Amino acid sequence: MKLTSFGELMLRFKPADCTRIIQATSFEVSFGGAESNVAVSLSLLGDQSSFITKLPQNMLGEAALYRLRGYGVDTTKVLRGGQRIGTYYFEKGTSIRGTNVIYDRAHSSFATSTSNDYDWKTTLKDTDYFYVSGITPALSTELQKAVLKAASYCQQHHIKVVYDANYRGKLWSPEESQAFSEKMMPYVSIVFAHDEDFESSFGIKAFDGDMTNGIAQKKQFKAAMTQLTERYPNLETVGSVLRNIYTVEKSQWSAILLQNNHFYDSPVYPVDVYEGVGGGDAFAAGIMHGFLNQYDPQKQINFGIAASVTKLTISGDFNLAYSDEISKLAERGGAAMNR
Repeated sequence: MKLTSFGELMLRFKPADCTRIIQATSFEVSFGGAESNVAVSLSLLGDQSSFITKLPQNMLGEAALYRLRGYGVDTTKVLRGGQRIGTYYFEKGTSIRGTNVIYDRAHSSFATSTSNDYDWKTTLKDTDYFYVSGITPALSTELQKAVLKAASYCQQHHIKVVYDANYRGKLWSPEESQAFSEKMMPYVSIVFAHDEDFESSFGIKAFDGDMTNGIAQKKQFKAAMTQLTERYPNLETVGSVLRNIYTVEKSQWSAILLQNNHFYDSPVYPVDVYEGVGGGDAFAAGIMHGFLNQYDPQKQINFGIAASVTKLTISGDFNLAYSDEISKLAERGGAAMNR
């Protein structure tokens, strides 16, 4: 079983510790991006994963490929060309000051790629799942076309389409996101949506915006998940993370899985967050690991949330955690996390 993901791999710059960008005199450099995060995580979990993107034909493009290959990701279908690699700046918050992200990805090799660049017959011929997030179609109308063509190919060739709504207000508006979702969702079998994703991407109210009180809104999230499956009967699975975020460091995390009209709840984890990035990607990878290894739904959701909270303890975009580590945490459950 194999999963192929499609998106942009970016160069990430982070000031030291909790330094603000305006103060920075040097940056820690790494790579990341939603779909690449999922590919790396699955590879480290022992699964087959392939990543499709477009990178410039220069040393930065080479360094990005070497990093992915080093984690075992299949990069043989990555395209080369264009002028630059997309970048983003990650300013880690602390206490009551939130984390901030600045994108510098306009005119990147991936953002300027066209739908005709991608030969889905070749790139998807040996995969079982196609994974993409809402970040990719937010980058351009050409990438929207590319994603829809890929989804159509998957439907015709019995490849499951996985869509993480992953709404980013810095990249597009709710109206644009919802218009794309209406075209995309008839192809999707598995969807992930968290916090404001339901309203921004699908026009369904699930969350009141109070990040300190997300877990208590479980009933509303479940109603939204049910409404989404009623709107799109092709949906087999909906996954969602619920959070109570008190400060940048202190929070509680839980999750829900709706599969074949039945809900499965995870334990609640109290978390001391080291770096609040990539938790949703790690959750999605954890759930997909469950699909790739035929986990039952309860084991899937327990593994998915354990993968998510593990990522919060690791610097960088990638969830550098192994299956046995996550499984042990999932077996103990949230109440045992800090013992």
